[in-house]
Amino acid sequence: MKRFLNDVRKYYDYEVRAAKSALKTEVADSFLNWIWWVLDPLFTMAIYYVVFGHIFKSKEPHFTVFLFIGLTVWGFFSRNVQQSVKLVKKNKSIINKVYIPKFVLLFTNMMVNGFKMLISWGIVVLMLIFSKVEPSWYMLAFFPLMVVLMIITFGFSSIMLHFGVFIEDLSNVVSILFKMLYYATGIFYSIQKRVGVDHPKAAKILYNGNPMALLITDMRNVLINQTAPNWKALLIWTLIGLLLSCIGVRTIYKNENSYVKVI
Repeated sequence: MKRFLNDVRKYYDYEVRAAKSALKTEVADSFLNWIWWVLDPLFTMAIYYVVFGHIFKSKEPHFTVFLFIGLTVWGFFSRNVQQSVKLVKKNKSIINKVYIPKFVLLFTNMMVNGFKMLISWGIVVLMLIFSKVEPSWYMLAFFPLMVVLMIITFGFSSIMLHFGVFIEDLSNVVSILFKMLYYATGIFYSIQKRVGVDHPKAAKILYNGNPMALLITDMRNVLINQTAPNWKALLIWTLIGLLLSCIGVRTIYKNENSYVKVI
């Protein structure tokens, strides 16, 4: 743990510079530049809003905000975990030249995706204002919920980073699993209302057994419904996330010298 904390402090400046460079490179040849970071989530939300809000006639209150919160939380988690599988191979040119702890690549990637998520949360704030959602003290729970999201994301990503070096087809497997998980997370519907009415046990499993379903539901509760999050379930998943993070970092430290040989 001491080595990990020292490395986090030591390589923090590198992570920030690398994240800024990645963001600039991403839009370097784009005509609209950074505007795409705003348009992309808006277009995605618009498509789902038409499909589920009008065609399937969702009756969720403040459905645009409801939907965008789900897309924002899921997008950050899924992008980081799926990208972590090929993160070492993607940065092969850097790894072959200088030594950096490989989890630093995860922090850099999370900063890049975190910046995009920050833009999405800004859009959520505007939507809350235009939807005339009354502010409440429950909204302050947004910040600990974000901490839980970061811990869980890093935990899963660190595990995937390690195995992604040695298992060539892991990215395909993860992609398929995430497609299945996507529809079981309640991004465009309420698990409690749609599943819980006829299948309460299944809804409970989906809610408590899927950290993204839990976080998305609780984000909606504190931002829209003015109710408290499920602190007990969040604590359990925070501990699981910390355990996965410890296992992942320890595994990376133990095996990172062999990564160069494999890639």
